[in-house]
Amino acid sequence: MDRDNRILSGSVLIRDNEIREVENIEEGDFDTVIDAEGKIVMPGLVCAYARPYQILLRAAPLKVEPPSDFVQILQRIWWPMDESLTNEDTYNSTLAACMEFIKTGITFFGGSYSSQSSISKSLDNAASAIEESGLRAFIGFEASERNTRAEGARGMRENIRFLESRQKKTFKETRVRGMVGLSASFTVSEELLRHGKRVANRFDVPIVISAAEGEVGPYHNLEKFGNRTMERFRDIGVLSSNTVLGHCVHVNRDELSIIEKTGAKVAHTPMSDMLNATGVAPVLEMRERGIQVGLGNDGYFFDGFENIRSLFLLHKLLSRDPRRISPKEALKMATIEGARLYGIENKIGSIEPGKRADIILIDSSSTPTPVSRENVMDYIVSTVRSSDVKTVIVDGDIVMEDRNIKTLDEKRAIKRSKKTAKKVWKNLNMKRGENY
Repeated sequence: MDRDNRILSGSVLIRDNEIREVENIEEGDFDTVIDAEGKIVMPGLVCAYARPYQILLRAAPLKVEPPSDFVQILQRIWWPMDESLTNEDTYNSTLAACMEFIKTGITFFGGSYSSQSSISKSLDNAASAIEESGLRAFIGFEASERNTRAEGARGMRENIRFLESRQKKTFKETRVRGMVGLSASFTVSEELLRHGKRVANRFDVPIVISAAEGEVGPYHNLEKFGNRTMERFRDIGVLSSNTVLGHCVHVNRDELSIIEKTGAKVAHTPMSDMLNATGVAPVLEMRERGIQVGLGNDGYFFDGFENIRSLFLLHKLLSRDPRRISPKEALKMATIEGARLYGIENKIGSIEPGKRADIILIDSSSTPTPVSRENVMDYIVSTVRSSDVKTVIVDGDIVMEDRNIKTLDEKRAIKRSKKTAKKVWKNLNMKRGENY
C-alpha cells in the first residue's frame, strides 16, 4: 500500500516499534522471528468511522414497532440506547468491539461515543478498554443538542477535557488520541458547530461529523437555514482538511464541489447505510473528484473484510459496471486512505520504513487456487475471511498470535459484554412498558 503499490516477497524488520527495513533483510540476531512463509503480510486495516458501543445491540430482541425510516430508527432504537449507557457500559462494549477489531485485522479505528446520560469521563473508560486491547484509535464524544443545548455543551467539555489530558503525549507515547465529535447536522446548532471547529483547530485534531446520512439532514437544513448540509457547513466554516464527514449519502453535485474545494474527507459506511436503508454515498464521483474516502462501519459489522467486500460489490451494482472499484482501490480505502482521513498517513496505513509497525498476517493455505503477486489483491478482497487473520501486530507488539489475543482475556470480555447487552436490552424494552 505504498505510493508505488508494490507487492514484495521477503521480510519486514521491526525495531523500536517501527518498520526499519522491507524485503531483503540479512540474517541476524533478532529477539523474535515470525515465520510468515505462505502468508500474506499487509498493513493493519483502518476503520475510519466507528461507534464501538453499538456492538451491544447486535441481534437485540427489542419490542418496538419496526421502524419504517431512518428517523424512526434513531428515535426508537439508537437514541434511547445512547441515553441508557453508563461509563461501565462504555468500557465493556469498547472492550468487546476491540476484541472483534483485532480478530478481523483492524488495528486502528476512529471512534465516536454517545452516552448522553453519562458524558463525563466516558472517553476515559473507552480509552482504558482500547489501551488494554493494544489497538490504536482516535476517539471523541459525539456532542449533540437533540435534547437540550446544555447537553451539547457537556459533550464538548468532555472532548476538551480528554484532549487536554492527552495533548502532551506524542504519537509514540500513546496509541489512543482525542478528536472532536459532533452528532448529525439536524441535532447541532451553528454555535456548537463553530465551537467544535475552534476546539479542533486549537488542539490540531480531526473534527468528525455525522453528515447527510438520511434525507432528514438536507431537509432539516433547507427548512431551517435555507441551505443543504454542506452549504451550511461551508458557511459556518466547519469544513477543512481536518474535517471527517461520516456517511455523506444525501449530497448533490454542488455539495461534492464544496467538499472537494474545502479539502474535507469522507468516511464511507456501506454496510451501515444498507442496514438503515438510507441509500448509497456517491463514492465513485467523490474519488473522481479527488476527495479522500476511507472505509468505516458505523458500529455495524465489525468484520473488516466483510466491509471491504461490501464496498467492492456495492458500487459495481449501483453503477451497473463491473469495472468500478478495483481490488486495489478497495484495499487502499481500508488502509492508507483511511489513515489519510486522520492525518496519520505518514505513521500507519502501509508497510514502509519509518512507519509504525501495524501489520497483520493472513493465512492463504486453505485457498483452492494459487496465490501470487499477480492475484494477491484479488484474493484478499474476494476470499479472505476474518478467521484467516492469524497474527496482528500493533506498534511492533504482537497483539494476536495464531488467533489467540495476547492482550486481553477474551472470555472475560465476552462475559462482560453479554451481561451489559442484556441489561441494555431490558432497559430499552422497559422504557416502552414491556417486560423483558
